[in-house]
Order: sequence, then structure tokens, then C-alpha cells
Amino acid sequence: MTSAASTDDVGRPDTARLLISCPDRHGIVAAVSRLLFEHGANILESDQHSTDPTGGMFYMRMEFALDGLADGGRELERAFAATVAPEFAMEWSISYASVPKRVAILVSREDHCLLDLLWRGRNGELDARIELVVSNHRDVERDVASFGVPFLHVPVTRDTKPAAEAAIVEALAGKVDLVVLARYMQIVSGDFLAAIGAPLINIHHSFLPAFSGADPYRRASERGVKIIGATAHYVTEELDAGPIIEQDVARVSHRDSVAELVRIGRDIERTVLARAVHRHLADRVLVHENKTVVF
Repeated sequence: MTSAASTDDVGRPDTARLLISCPDRHGIVAAVSRLLFEHGANILESDQHSTDPTGGMFYMRMEFALDGLADGGRELERAFAATVAPEFAMEWSISYASVPKRVAILVSREDHCLLDLLWRGRNGELDARIELVVSNHRDVERDVASFGVPFLHVPVTRDTKPAAEAAIVEALAGKVDLVVLARYMQIVSGDFLAAIGAPLINIHHSFLPAFSGADPYRRASERGVKIIGATAHYVTEELDAGPIIEQDVARVSHRDSVAELVRIGRDIERTVLARAVHRHLADRVLVHENKTVVF
């Protein structure tokens, strides 16, 4: 459910986003709305979802405006933490739309997703600051420099993988709010995920698990597939099994060559990854078990 007018996801002064997850029960929306009203906030957008009204989990995203948010927001946070949150056993967070999230992008040689995100960032389509691009190859270095974004080359081999991950952790841990794997063709370890201290979003073709590994479009063509697509998901220790944020597909036929399948697939990958990153940055994604609630 969305109340009032939908607002622009790109950050504006004096607006904030409240994310809530808690056991479902009566009175949650009323309590949150009352507290916001008492602090002079105006609710701009409200979305909610219950997995089961009797004994399920409740998820909510509220966007609100508050004059003097820089000071009033902290006071509201303290009041929320002292009253509504403990009453309903909430996990919650407030983010401020005027403070862009810090993003790092990891990439290997394929540049289509990377360049799309850099372009969107430069043109103000992402509520974020792209702080750094890290790659295990130098192929994209000059393109990244043209966007004025720092570039870090960290080569990876089987023997140097632990040292390479340590170097990336040193560059990113505590300095970014999101890491995007924009066709980064390395499997990251559980230790790496824990040390980064920020969520990671990955993009891959949707042939998995049928056509995993090298040259999936050729093998898909050989099998005569009729649909190709892409999946963006959060990264977990279980390979390509994290909660899915966004997906899309396109129909193909026997007339499409392998090169055409690759072209179509790259277009879908760009779009799907951009939508997933955009929704995460706009605080529209909540994780429920191994699924997501996307508002």
C-alpha cells in the first residue's frame, strides 16, 4: 500500500526514510505515525507488508519530511528508540536522503554494467557517491578515470587470493555503505563478506544453475533456449544463492546468434543491476529469511 504521492528516490533536504521489521500485531502503523506527528514530521510515502497477520513478520518503509531534520531527526531517533521500537520489538533504521550512500564497484574485464552505473551516477540517477572502482584487471582503468572516479588495481591469482581480498578490505571496510559486483568474476570468501561490513549486490545471467561457468550463452544457444534473463541478488557465502532483489527476461528465438544472445543478455544485466542498486540506495529493500521485500 502506498499513501500520499510517491516521492522521488533521489535524496532531497529534510527528508528521511524509516525501515522497520518486527512481529506483526495491532497498532504498529498507528504508533509510528503518532510519534512522527508529535515531532512535526509529514509522512510522504508509506509501504507495508505482512507475511502473516497472525504470527507473521511485519515490514514497513516510511518516507517523511521534517523541517530542521539535521537536529530534529536525531531527537526523533532517540524518542523512537526509547518508546515505539522496544514496545513492538522492532529492528529499525533511519537514513537521511540528503546524505548519499557511499558505493564501491568491483569489476573484472566486462565493462557494460560498470559503465552503466558510472553514467547513472554522474547524471544523478543514483542516490549515491561512487567512491572507488576495484578491478583484478586494468582493462577499464581509463574509462573509470574519464568519470573522475578513483581506480584500484588488485590482481588475483589462486595463490594470491587471500592477500588480494585483504587489500580490497583495507580499501573499503568502514568507508562504503554498499559494494556492487558489476561482473566481478571472482568468488568472494565468507571472511571477505564479514570483513567488508557492508552489503554486496551481484549480477549474473539467469541460466544458473543449468548453464553455469564459462560461455553460458553458447551452451544456451545449443540447447535452443527461448528466454534469457538476469538476476541481481545480495551476496552470501552460498554461491549465487543470496536473496533476490530484481530479475528480468527477454524472449529469444532460433534466429538469434550467440552474439545476439550476448548483446540482449548484457542489456538485461545492465538494467536489472541498475534497478537493484537504485532500490537498495533508496532504502526500498528489506530481507526476510532468504527472500526480499521490495517496496
